[in-house]
Amino acid sequence: MVKVATFFGMTLGAFLFWETMDKVHVYIALRQDEKKERMEKEVEIKKMREEFYKQQIEKDSLAD
Repeated sequence: MVKVATFFGMTLGAFLFWETMDKVHVYIALRQDEKKERMEKEVEIKKMREEFYKQQIEKDSLAD
């Protein structure tokens, strides 16, 4: 009886561990995706700022 209870206990523990690790993996993957998207947006914003800055310089030089 003890062996059966130990077997079921260990099986349940392994299942819980597996499910927890799966959830942790999904959480980490989502965080990495969000970080990557945020970095891509920051690069895009930086490029747009540079373009706008160049346009302003051209307008100012033409206005003078």
